[in-house]
Amino acid sequence: MGKNEDSDKIVINVGGIRHETYRSTLKTLPGTRLSWLTEPDAFSNFDYDPKTDEFFFDRHPQVFAYVLNYYRTGKLHCPADVCGPLYEEELAFWGIDETDVEACCWMNYRQHRDAEEALDSFETPEPEEEEDGDLKRLCLQEDGRKLGWWKRCQPKVWALFEDPYSSKYARVMYAQAFSICALSAAWKH
Repeated sequence: MGKNEDSDKIVINVGGIRHETYRSTLKTLPGTRLSWLTEPDAFSNFDYDPKTDEFFFDRHPQVFAYVLNYYRTGKLHCPADVCGPLYEEELAFWGIDETDVEACCWMNYRQHRDAEEALDSFETPEPEEEEDGDLKRLCLQEDGRKLGWWKRCQPKVWALFEDPYSSKYARVMYAQAFSICALSAAWKH
């Protein structure tokens, strides 16, 4: 950055780590928390220490280095060793739009939210109608006849083979089936 009338330096202490930059650098992203530090009333609106001539923020210092670098370079990268929700929270605090994250870091940043969305997409089974539930519990068909042995057991047998988490017996069946497949594959090689 070339020196001009806005080039006086400003010190920002984030989580005990001091960062020094130019006021003109902070003005590159108007409407954000750091850009507000360049306004004349910033000393009264933020935690400013006149003895050390610095603004203090009790935030994550490692993430702040990436935030400040965004002001300097215009490119917002995401640290690989910081979880997505923490980074998202810090971006919101500093007033930075998450869509500004660079493409090379986007997958790492979005990984947590994509996982949450995938988990939410699994539909919870809809509760059966009360009447159907009563009929099944009494082992009766809709016309009042008794259900046969297979009709009563079929849902449990299917769950035993299709859902290894439906019961401890299903887990045993799953483990046995997996073991047989593994032995079969090993036997061929």
